[in-house]
Amino acid sequence: MTWQEFKQEEPVLASLGEKIFERTSMVMLGTLRKDGSPRISPVEVLFTEGQLYLGMMWRSQKALDLLRDPRCTVHSATSNRDGSQGDFKMFGKAVEVNDPEARSRYTDAMFEKIGFKPEEPEFHLFSIDVESAALIEFKDEKMTHKVWHKA
Repeated sequence: MTWQEFKQEEPVLASLGEKIFERTSMVMLGTLRKDGSPRISPVEVLFTEGQLYLGMMWRSQKALDLLRDPRCTVHSATSNRDGSQGDFKMFGKAVEVNDPEARSRYTDAMFEKIGFKPEEPEFHLFSIDVESAALIEFKDEKMTHKVWHKA
């Protein structure tokens, strides 16, 4: 399911997750190497047009992992020990984006966001098909834990 579909089904969790991901604009991407062992890599996240997009350097190992096996996890970049900023993670499958118009809109949105525009064709672009998500945060000595799984 697209990010927009997830947001329609689980609006509170999706909004909190989006806020946490956008706090640093960087997330940790978990992929599977060719031998099945895990790989974790930082990547910039962009929400636009109802999609969660991950752009990557051309032929980077994480991109090659996703082309071979699209299963992945995306986790917020944890920056504090007390959990008050919250941690959000999601599991799903990466979908390669090859449509030239969608890629052009992505590069325009990325330029607007950070002042950098990836040049064609030297980058990989994936959207994420969301299958499950979870949030944990601590505020006022209270723990909030939310979990969602695609039906």
